[in-house]
Amino acid sequence: MNKQIGYALALAVALAAPFVGYPVFLMKLLCFALFACAFNLLIGYTGLLSFGHAAFFGASGYVAGNALKNWGLPVELAILAGVAGAAVVGLVMGALAIRRAGIYFSMITLALAQMVYFGGLRFTDFTGGEDGLQGVPRGKLLGVIDLGNDLTLYFVVLAIAVAAFALIVRTVHSPFGQVLKAIKENEPRAISLGYDVDRYKLVAFVLSAALAGLAGALKTVVLGFETLTDLHWTMSGLVILMTLVGGMGTLAGPLLGAVVIIALENKLGDFGTMLAGGTGIEWFNTLGEAVSMVTGLIFVACVLLFRKGIVGEIVDRFGRRKPA
Repeated sequence: MNKQIGYALALAVALAAPFVGYPVFLMKLLCFALFACAFNLLIGYTGLLSFGHAAFFGASGYVAGNALKNWGLPVELAILAGVAGAAVVGLVMGALAIRRAGIYFSMITLALAQMVYFGGLRFTDFTGGEDGLQGVPRGKLLGVIDLGNDLTLYFVVLAIAVAAFALIVRTVHSPFGQVLKAIKENEPRAISLGYDVDRYKLVAFVLSAALAGLAGALKTVVLGFETLTDLHWTMSGLVILMTLVGGMGTLAGPLLGAVVIIALENKLGDFGTMLAGGTGIEWFNTLGEAVSMVTGLIFVACVLLFRKGIVGEIVDRFGRRKPA
């Protein structure tokens, strides 16, 4: 019941947010929150640490962007094409990576993701190279709803993000999700019970990739461009940081972690620019460049002070009832 009340309050805040905040920035938050939730499905409930989720996020953005700009597809089909592209990349990467465990799994995902990045750097006709894919139109949803209006697009993105989050919640609480938890807790025992562990891990990997692709496709539609930054390994590191800060293995943790990290990245840079313009001291411009250092300090603080993340610590301290 408490979770349901929390979700209802969060939804109410999200519905009211575009009337008091900048819709494009809020849509960016939603996209990264979905990205973090997709990654958390893999690491938080299956125990697989992927260093290559940027490949799905960025590849889907490029597919959706080309579908809108060059292939003439409507926006709903462009997003689905991006999701399908991410799922295919996830199937290939997952089939190769799940043959190993632990750090070897993580290193394989990182290596394969970097191959995707250098492929994007090379095939400039598709990605635009270092200039990126620019001028992606938003189009019309179902041929009727004009997404050129930021407020209209916000509610569409919010509806998709809520539906995706509901799918993650349903997956976690389904029999399939219980098997994933069993694999995370004790993989040899799950094997002894007769479960095809590799098949379950591959399905979880592809599902996580598809949801990450959905986030990447939505981000391209919102911003109107896609760049190689979304394919780089630093984007994979960013989503790991979001998940750990918010609370790995919790449903709400990645949402909060994404809000904290993305808000910090944007607002700290804006604050430095504002101070530099008002005082004439160029040193303040370095505040925007110091975001990585600040986020690194936040990560260190999480490891030292609240290892379960913000939401994880709250649940651990206040959510559990003391035994009678």
